[in-house]
Amino acid sequence: MVDLSTEYLGLKLANPLVPSASPLSKDAGNAKKLEDAGAAAIVMYSLFEEKIAIEQQQMLRFFYQQSLGHGEADSFHPVPDTIKNYLESYLEQLQLLKSSLQIPVIASLNGNSLGGWVDYAKDLEQAGADALELNIYHLPADSEQNSSHVENHYLQIVSAVKNHINIPLTIKLSPQFSSPLHFAKRLEDVGANGISLFNRFYQADIDLETLNIVPKLELSSSAESLLRIRWIALLFGHTQMSLAVTGGFHQMPETLKALLAGADVVHLCSALLKAGSGRLTTILTDLENWLEEHDYQSVQQLKGSVSYQNAINPSAYERANYIEVLDSYSPGAGVWW
Repeated sequence: MVDLSTEYLGLKLANPLVPSASPLSKDAGNAKKLEDAGAAAIVMYSLFEEKIAIEQQQMLRFFYQQSLGHGEADSFHPVPDTIKNYLESYLEQLQLLKSSLQIPVIASLNGNSLGGWVDYAKDLEQAGADALELNIYHLPADSEQNSSHVENHYLQIVSAVKNHINIPLTIKLSPQFSSPLHFAKRLEDVGANGISLFNRFYQADIDLETLNIVPKLELSSSAESLLRIRWIALLFGHTQMSLAVTGGFHQMPETLKALLAGADVVHLCSALLKAGSGRLTTILTDLENWLEEHDYQSVQQLKGSVSYQNAINPSAYERANYIEVLDSYSPGAGVWW
């Protein structure tokens, strides 16, 4: 029987499929279905510092800045015990998942201040998270912020959080760094235990009727997986961090390619939102069948075998293949220019 097990962030996992942060983890029943379908671990939906701050401002306004018209009662502002704030609800859900699932639960944090990153990371560890994923969503809109400033911002966050928690720490990166390999090494140097490539930044759209800027959410497609596969292949062998891919993994072929490139785990989100938890079982079955048909004994045996350092033609991951790819395309029959 093929051994599908892998190791991620020091955690022993039954296989490399891990549902990433999504609304599915907001319901314990859905999380259990993912586990039953084969999920080896689960990443919770993100905890956002901005939402905590907004809620605190609302509480301040509605409970502590009321003008009741009774001067003698102005100092008495009871808060109903039944009201749970956003942070408490998240921590309670984390504890519920930990108690109802046998697989590791990885918390996800999206902060916007150094103090917030540290304080909420400590809360998540204390609530029982097996590991922590930092979902750093930073868009440098200031022209005075150069690339070094952006990288140092990330490094400061990672270093501060790592110094205050004991659970493994992984970083979800965007593809918009000028030298991802060098930056990955810098993240490792300040204590990161893992890296996830790549975060999907949701794009703002323009409504042509109102001229308002509106958010637009589109689920990923399999075509997006190739960018992740390429950079994991380049990164494999150059770091001791755990390697994860996220964005564009819907079927077994792209999942297998990511493992061949060197990924320890493959995160799934859009595929599960579109097709349900059964997609996990399908991918695992197809992966096991492929390994058996090609005489592999384990996932570990094939991991990284087509990475940059092990590929038959490693230059295909670089610029050398650029012209060949462009020249290989031809318009379909019947298309005239």
